Amino acid sequence: MDLCRHQGRRRHPAGNPVHARRQSRPRRDDARGCARLGRQRSHPHPHPRLTRRITMDVVRDLVAKRPDMWSLQIAREGQRFQINDFIHCVPSVSNVYLIKTTEGDIQINAGMGFEAPTIAKELAPVRSGPLPYLILTQGHVDHVGGVAQLRQPETKVIAQKNNGDCQADDQRIKTVRNIQSSTWFPMQTATLHAPGTAPLQDVPKPDILVDDRLDFTLGGLDLELLSVPGGETVDSLAIHLPQHRIVFTGNMFGPLFPHFPNLVTIRGDRYRFAEPYLASLRRVRDLEPALLITGHFEPIVGRDLIRTCLDRLHDAVSYVHQTTLDGMNAGKDIFTLMREVKLPDHLYVGEGYGKISFVVRTVWEQYMGWFKARATSEMYAAQPADIYADLAALAGVDAVVALGRTKFDAGDPEVAQLLAEVALAKAPADRSALALSLDAHRALLARTDPPNFWEAGWLRAHVAKLEQAVGGAA
Repeated sequence: MDLCRHQGRRRHPAGNPVHARRQSRPRRDDARGCARLGRQRSHPHPHPRLTRRITMDVVRDLVAKRPDMWSLQIAREGQRFQINDFIHCVPSVSNVYLIKTTEGDIQINAGMGFEAPTIAKELAPVRSGPLPYLILTQGHVDHVGGVAQLRQPETKVIAQKNNGDCQADDQRIKTVRNIQSSTWFPMQTATLHAPGTAPLQDVPKPDILVDDRLDFTLGGLDLELLSVPGGETVDSLAIHLPQHRIVFTGNMFGPLFPHFPNLVTIRGDRYRFAEPYLASLRRVRDLEPALLITGHFEPIVGRDLIRTCLDRLHDAVSYVHQTTLDGMNAGKDIFTLMREVKLPDHLYVGEGYGKISFVVRTVWEQYMGWFKARATSEMYAAQPADIYADLAALAGVDAVVALGRTKFDAGDPEVAQLLAEVALAKAPADRSALALSLDAHRALLARTDPPNFWEAGWLRAHVAKLEQAVGGAA
């Protein structure tokens, strides 16, 4: 049932438990009753120059204090925690939240299918009354997988209007993505595909679709559901509780906050775009939340802190986007821009999930496509790697490895790895070539400090493989 046509009306037909209303300005300056997280009132912004100095410190401090992606775990018993006197969280691959009202509960997201029994068990002690609504903040598998098991007979599933398209994309590339994702998510992938794993992952069809916004009240609690299609998916939905200045954003800002957005994910997905991300960020920022509840880990508390982080993210993404475009129009090639575009110190944000050099490459390709106009061979299936073995045969594997070692010793592990790949194309078990590749991977990993999840995850996996290969090589 698509209720988009009702959005913005003052009242729904009689009998509908969703009561539309006019937008009201929030009256509170803080998030009520943060039992676990404490309570912090907002204060007027200080002098602009002082704000800039504070901004730099608090953003870095928050990045340093919050968990990284390697802290992510599947739902486990005994992990539920209370955010305030009416919101509970079950940490999952993507967190599940329960909002309590006097007329029933509202659930946000449903985890992976294999997590659903644990999520249900964790929520049971705090569940009471009906569950009229289950809201999906996006259509990725870690948000929708447990819907069938967690919904009740009366439950209506609410999602942004593009939810079906996003789930369809996931199904189209499910097999290849699962294979590729296993490098970064071995535990989740193994659990999902283990023999006898039950129950199955759900692909739910929402009952209520939100176009731009949907407002309703349940048990005296006002909710504003806002389309923010510029994050990880084009069906992202934010949930605003204006009476309490609370905003749920799911993974709109990615799993790590405040970190650069992942406009490309090398596990496999469609590109994400800077301008829709910025527009969605501004929509959330305009709400002036005092409590920001993301899709992972504990919420961020404090209106000024949240505003500072959102301002910084906006300015950082705008800078990288525009600087890349300026470089393109100045005739710089994609790989030069990957090396050159850096954030100035005053625009620092984390790169634990989105990596700026990856984003620069993505922006270039979003505007210009896959053809770089550097060589005729780009247009054809034959690629440089196809002749690596021939080149190694001409030069000799030992000579290629020696050149690679020279490059490595000169501080260039990227070129050293390229030469190792040339040598290994001819002699896959050559111990000196394997050792060169291992050293290059270790050096590349060592310079990712703090590590980016995607880059470091790939490098760590290949370090482990190369260590085994070097140990077994003649």
